[in-house]
Amino acid sequence: MRRVLATLVGALLAVPAVAHAEPTPLPVGTDVDYQLGGPAYVPDNVGIVVRDRTETPAPGAYNICYVNGFQTQPGARRSWLARRDLLLQGADGRLVEDEAWGEWLLDIRTPAKRQRLARIVGRWTAGCARDGFDAVEYDNLDSFTRSGGLLRARQATAYARLLVAGAHDAGLAAGQKNRAGWDGTRVGFDFAVAEECGRYDECGAYTDVYGDQVLAVEYRVRDFDRTCADVGDRLAVVLRDRDLTPDGVRRWC
Repeated sequence: MRRVLATLVGALLAVPAVAHAEPTPLPVGTDVDYQLGGPAYVPDNVGIVVRDRTETPAPGAYNICYVNGFQTQPGARRSWLARRDLLLQGADGRLVEDEAWGEWLLDIRTPAKRQRLARIVGRWTAGCARDGFDAVEYDNLDSFTRSGGLLRARQATAYARLLVAGAHDAGLAAGQKNRAGWDGTRVGFDFAVAEECGRYDECGAYTDVYGDQVLAVEYRVRDFDRTCADVGDRLAVVLRDRDLTPDGVRRWC
């Protein structure tokens, strides 16, 4: 019996660990469409499509799954209230809100809460992979700047590291969303999504880190024209209406 058990144990130990697929980098030489407001027709010039995690990937494109990793979605308030301790609260007990979008900030101040939140977001990320997405972008990495001093950049960095690990475990490339001037490759980010980098003269801050692995989204024509002139020969740049409606503005360099 001991010999049989030893043989079984040896066989189990010899089984190789499950290998995760290597993330696929962003394709270059093609355009991007930012479809967070709902799926739309994908023209032939577009090879990269960003859609919400609740949507279906676009056939034949490189698909990026949008996940709000640092704040709550407006339509998910009820489910988050069941986990109120994971929401950032001020000294008065009120939930801290990003008023521009009506989103509560997640409480990433302690390692234990970061781990719990990463497990929740990790399930969403795994769902993106099962649905056929190639990559994921985690929005509101810079939420600490809207926390009234309650959150710190180092906490966002520690939490981002967990999210990126979850993306890579699922076989997805991970995208840094905004936070210009910070090198997200230190925690494993593979590319960046830069909103209004032309408007705020930040495109170089992303290309210095990620090279051509940057997607630029502009919402004003004059900023779009500037971004196209500055980096349009190297990056995928799209002009969208701020609400990202399916039938809204869409232009490319």
